[in-house]
Amino acid sequence: MVLAAGLVVGSVGPVSAADGVAGAVRVNQLGYGAFDGKAAYVLSRSAVTRYAVVDRHGRRVLSGPVGKDVGEWNAAYPHVYQLDLSALKVPGTYRIEVPGLPSAPFEIRASSDRLLTGAKDKAVSFFTAQRDTAHRNDARALVYETPEFVDPDTDQTVGELQRIGGPVDVTGGWYDAGDYLKFTHIAAYSDSLLWASARDARRPDRKVPAEARHGLDWLGKMWDERTRTLYIQVGVGTGNAEETFIGDHDIWRLPGVDDNLTDPSERFLRNRPVFRAAAPGQPISPNLAGRTAAAFALAAQVEPDRASARRHLETAAQILAQAQTKNVGQLVTSLPFAFYPETAWRDDLELGATELALAARRLGDPRGRTWLKQAAYWATQYIEHEAGGDTLNLYDVSALAHADLIRAARTDRPLVSKLVGDLRAQLEIGASRAAADPFRAGAQYDNFDAVPHAFGLAATARLYRTATGDRRYDAFGQQQLDWNFGANAWGVSFMVGVGRNAERCPHHQIANITGRTLTGAVVNGPNSASLFDEGLGDHLDGMNPCPADGVDRYAEFTGHGSRYVDDVRSWQASEPADDFAAIAVYALSR
Repeated sequence: MVLAAGLVVGSVGPVSAADGVAGAVRVNQLGYGAFDGKAAYVLSRSAVTRYAVVDRHGRRVLSGPVGKDVGEWNAAYPHVYQLDLSALKVPGTYRIEVPGLPSAPFEIRASSDRLLTGAKDKAVSFFTAQRDTAHRNDARALVYETPEFVDPDTDQTVGELQRIGGPVDVTGGWYDAGDYLKFTHIAAYSDSLLWASARDARRPDRKVPAEARHGLDWLGKMWDERTRTLYIQVGVGTGNAEETFIGDHDIWRLPGVDDNLTDPSERFLRNRPVFRAAAPGQPISPNLAGRTAAAFALAAQVEPDRASARRHLETAAQILAQAQTKNVGQLVTSLPFAFYPETAWRDDLELGATELALAARRLGDPRGRTWLKQAAYWATQYIEHEAGGDTLNLYDVSALAHADLIRAARTDRPLVSKLVGDLRAQLEIGASRAAADPFRAGAQYDNFDAVPHAFGLAATARLYRTATGDRRYDAFGQQQLDWNFGANAWGVSFMVGVGRNAERCPHHQIANITGRTLTGAVVNGPNSASLFDEGLGDHLDGMNPCPADGVDRYAEFTGHGSRYVDDVRSWQASEPADDFAAIAVYALSR
């Protein structure tokens, strides 16, 4: 489609114009609220001076000079300009005109709430697609000793797995990512965010609580109250060095295949092993104890049936009481640890104790004061020992913990001041990065988990405003959502099914084999370019090539040490995960 003004719509790559300008215009493909800040970006090979905005009838409604050149993206695109569209307030559909450069249509709504809620609902639907309904053999799963791995950076084990218990029922839950493993560490984090979203929603929402309950049901199976044992994982990633068995990552298939496999080497796909965090009754890694307790305690704050809420509170109290708080070495997350190498843990204990205190307040439980003191202690310890290096994501939940502790301890002014100061410090980490970035991204997109970090920063900006009334980070938070939904160098929305140019080829077995669109899936997005140095590798048996021609349409936008590849083989950039979708749900909740 070509408008009369020469604007090309629908292309995601560069377009050369008659005057020699080539590049692209990047917008938030989700859309903008009428009274929110609005920014778009021009990525070009030569200088650009002016732009215009036209409505759906082609009428010019806004024009002006572009902002200053904010810096080079890469050698091919030495110019990036920011466009300030904030004066555009009338709801409707618009396009940006810069001579010769493509712009996708974008929408202005009277309020951004509906836009955000629609995207949130899609992210919730991803969890529904992740539900494990196929592995019925998980109903009588056997428990195995923690295996030895070939080296710390591989999931290949050494020797045979040694049975130590079972059977246990670990059916249900969510698949963790594009494979079929299930982890307590990720499920507890994701479920906590879902419950927090349900609790804080301004309008009733049935979808989020339904998924939160599904996750909690599985966490309840992973906690054996009778023996005080927390199980952490169902399945094994790769087979052993001796090649006597294979693991989940070794074959590409639909999950319904597993229960009926017959080859002896496939025995741990047919009957999936379960692993535990510690021996029965022994101290549990504090990160696991804190976040798992938080999930149950948040449920206790939300569940309308008070008897159920009290049961959830008791479960949370049991798990938190078993946390290891002295001589904490390497944390327990998954097997191998390299899958999810978490190092912070005091934030998890702060979160667990805070949510218990809030649940106790709701239910009139006198233990609330004790939990509030514990939360304050662990918050102070976190700020002293662990703050300053990360922002809200799977590996650091302090922003949520701080915000809820401010709510719980609102009369303790010195503590509240510390918590507010650390929230602001986390936002400054992102804001300082954004100030130096051409697309105002606050995440490190030459590293893992850029997209969820951006959602986490957007969520933290909202938490900070709620806690303080200070709106200084509102624009920054909006910029992070803009970046995730297409206002980035690649012009891609990193949530499947949201925007005209969204992620198309997720590294996800079910979606790839069935051809179904994995609506709401959130992918990692750009990652370090060095991770692609050895290419993407061959397609696995059973894997449908996507894109069909194997062409990387985004190669020319590699820049700032980062690369994005939309290809089913690209686990580095296009694999969705539960924790990614969970922080998106929380960031988009209103």
